[in-house]
Amino acid sequence: MKILVAVKRVIDYNVQVRVKEDGTGVVTDNVKMSSNPPDDNAIEEAVKIKEAGKATEIIAITVGEEKSQETVRKALAVGADRGILIKTEGIVEPLAVAKALQKIVEKEKPDLVFMGKQAIDDDCNQTGQMLSALLNWPQATFASKIEIKDKTLEVTREIDEGLETIEINLPAIVTCDLRLNEPRYASLPNIMKSKKKPLEILTAADLGVDTTPRVQQIKVEEPPKRKAGIKVASVAELVSKLKNEAKVI
Repeated sequence: MKILVAVKRVIDYNVQVRVKEDGTGVVTDNVKMSSNPPDDNAIEEAVKIKEAGKATEIIAITVGEEKSQETVRKALAVGADRGILIKTEGIVEPLAVAKALQKIVEKEKPDLVFMGKQAIDDDCNQTGQMLSALLNWPQATFASKIEIKDKTLEVTREIDEGLETIEINLPAIVTCDLRLNEPRYASLPNIMKSKKKPLEILTAADLGVDTTPRVQQIKVEEPPKRKAGIKVASVAELVSKLKNEAKVI
């Protein structure tokens, strides 16, 4: 079994995101970047499946600028066997990413495609579903537990009502939830070894994919600052303010 894992380079989740003064986007210069957290869960699950003897190869892939190599190298250090970087510039929308992944899937012919349920920068939660539609493959989103059977996959999904367990045929697309596992840290020896693992660099043009944005971003602005809270003297005053000022009851 071959597993393809898509990862993304994003602003680190511990960083306070700042909007540019001209409102054209967020500040990324001299800002710490890291791999998208749910993608770390996707890599971890692929490595666990390989360690259990159910997979033979793990390929880590990303779509982004030259510096996105760092994200692939991290996946290689954790346990992926080889990497692919599809080099692009600027904002790449989910549909363009899905089309690029489709070309790689058609070339590599993996049995499973893993990725995080969504990216923490744009919060789109679209790429996995779009890739599933383009390939006409089954999909299991928000996976919190995965069990590989003979030619099927049993997946427990996180949904609004609780948990849902489904069974889908392979090959399939799976988007991974944070509850799926606890991602491991890459050890220093493995980080050094990852530098010797193969990393193929392609461009979107090589794959015949147009990455021109289809959505125009007009302005980015910070949410309004929260007003300071107040203290009330009685329950009656609280109810009055909730009803007449906040208008929530």
